[in-house]
Amino acid sequence: MRLDPGERAPGRSRAARARTPGREPLTAFPGGLPSAHAGYTGDHPELDCVRRLLPAATLAWAALRADRLGIGADRTLITARAMEEESYVRALASDLGIDFEPLDDKIRADSPLDDRTLVAKAAGGLLSLTDESGAPFVVVAPRGLAARGLIRLIRRDPAYAARLRLTTSERMNRFVVRVGGPALVSAATSNLAARWPALAAKGHFGRNGLAVLTTMAALLTGAAVAAPALTQMTIELLLSAAFLAWLGLRLTGAFVGERPPPPDRLLPDSALPVYTVVAALYREARSVAGLLAAIERLDYPPEKLDIIIAVEADDRDTRAALAATRTKFPITVIPVPPQGPRTKPKALNVALPFARGTYTVIYDAEDRPDPGQLRRALQAFLAGPADLACVQARLCIDNTDDSWLTGYYTAEYTGQFDVFMPGLAALGLPLPLGGSSNHFHTETLRKAGAWDPFNVTEDADLGMRLARFGYRTGMIRSTTYEEAPARIGAWLRQRTRWFKGWMQTWLVHMREPVALLRQLGPAGFAAFHLMVGGNVLGALVHPLFVVALISGAFQSADTSNGDHVSTVLFPLYGATAVFGYLSSAAIGWLGLSRRGLRSSAWVLALTPLHWVLLSVAAWRALYQLFTTPFAWEKTEHGLARSSRRAVRLSKALADLDSDLRLAKDSGRLPTINAVATGTSADRRPPRRASA
Repeated sequence: MRLDPGERAPGRSRAARARTPGREPLTAFPGGLPSAHAGYTGDHPELDCVRRLLPAATLAWAALRADRLGIGADRTLITARAMEEESYVRALASDLGIDFEPLDDKIRADSPLDDRTLVAKAAGGLLSLTDESGAPFVVVAPRGLAARGLIRLIRRDPAYAARLRLTTSERMNRFVVRVGGPALVSAATSNLAARWPALAAKGHFGRNGLAVLTTMAALLTGAAVAAPALTQMTIELLLSAAFLAWLGLRLTGAFVGERPPPPDRLLPDSALPVYTVVAALYREARSVAGLLAAIERLDYPPEKLDIIIAVEADDRDTRAALAATRTKFPITVIPVPPQGPRTKPKALNVALPFARGTYTVIYDAEDRPDPGQLRRALQAFLAGPADLACVQARLCIDNTDDSWLTGYYTAEYTGQFDVFMPGLAALGLPLPLGGSSNHFHTETLRKAGAWDPFNVTEDADLGMRLARFGYRTGMIRSTTYEEAPARIGAWLRQRTRWFKGWMQTWLVHMREPVALLRQLGPAGFAAFHLMVGGNVLGALVHPLFVVALISGAFQSADTSNGDHVSTVLFPLYGATAVFGYLSSAAIGWLGLSRRGLRSSAWVLALTPLHWVLLSVAAWRALYQLFTTPFAWEKTEHGLARSSRRAVRLSKALADLDSDLRLAKDSGRLPTINAVATGTSADRRPPRRASA
């Protein structure tokens, strides 16, 4: 099993990945247009249709910013909310003598395209339809430089106008979801299984999995009856060896030197590609405002952001919250039809066909990424090898002080994303991706089958699949802050889902172990088993190990029974337990130290208790694997009571206020010359046009 050569995402040439020294500062004229440029027009025919609707200063601002970003001036107007998209498109259609197509009364039969082509073309802003007489025409939703190109085309040959109609991106997306919803869901749920059945979780579990488990149990039982002492010693030695190997891999990753980041030489804004940001939401009404505010803080030209929010079609509260939240730039809301599994990966698969960006990043409802993360990821892609398909940002818990569970989450995440995974990336080993802040080369993501809709830890599975197809995954030094569940119930449901997904991932990729070994290589093959299988196995056997340790202690103390097996195994039990607890705590401590959070390290003393809880979640996951393998236990967000980021921001603002007061009192605060900087009228923001 391998990715067909014809389907492999093309590598980018060195010329295409060349970097431009320095970075052009982004000047969005947030205070309005300086008066010196009020008469600027340039060659922007896309503005002709609205010259009577908007002030000259607003048009000049749009033209200058469009030149700076290398896009159409219509996009700057719409993104800045100076004009609604529908108002602009209707004005453009009227100016060109083209009909505006609302698409409200169009049905599936009006398009001659097959389902896959319909979705793909609509994502690019084109739609082939037929009118009442059966005559074909093309509907265009102008994006990028499309409006300018369309104007020049019709001015050169007016006959094209009769075969074209204009609409908005929102109306086109709504039409595709309405008439192509079943096709979208079908592709989202079956595409991976249709292309690579051996790599899909669907159809693998149930009776077949139970038969394998029953066979293994029968073999072990037979061995235990025939040679109980030898079987016990063999099993326990093997489990101890596997457990120690898992810990050894974690320690190796922790102490391998991280690769230095590429030089900080970023592209100018005019050369930045469109970047798609996708978030899949379900019952997240309370998190909507915070998520959208975090996206708005991203240091990336908003005209080149493609924001997609995938939300369950029947989730009225979240959809209402999205509609009520005013954003600084447009977003695309995709209602996810309820057919198929109700999982995050299915929702992401439904949203992916609408992605217009060269690169795509996935965020969760509670995520608060560093503002510079997209530029950092883009820099990694451009500086990295052509087979770099994904980079993972570092995840960090923000509500550390909510409970001891969130404190331990913080230690786990710092150990995983700041210590262990950068080491794995430096070793060139496959990475089990985190659930968010994965940045992908969009076309590569599509060609690799995107997400498995039936795998409840789709991130780890996708990381392994990319590695099997010969792609690399890297880490970037940028943080996304997340909210961790603070109560046992929510914690247990989340960890159960994670363990169940890791079990799914291990079983899926072990369907063809020889192919897995060939594709990952010996080191990657071993790392896969230790990272994915080792996490599960360690949690499952931990309570059995503790019982055996206690039993061995009593039997070792009783020298009269002549049990040499216990005498041999008890020191091994003790050493393994001590090494396991201490090594896990050491990685957590190292991660907390790198984050400057040593004051939270006290929680690592609860490592034995945490392992017991992990065991409960793992056994619960094993039960669900055969009863409800694809059920997604939702984790609620927006419940945090504390925020380290908010505390740091408050302190920074207080320090700034104190510094300003001291500077003012000492006479060191400079005064601002109003004449030199322009009047308030010169710097007002572009005015909004009436519909």
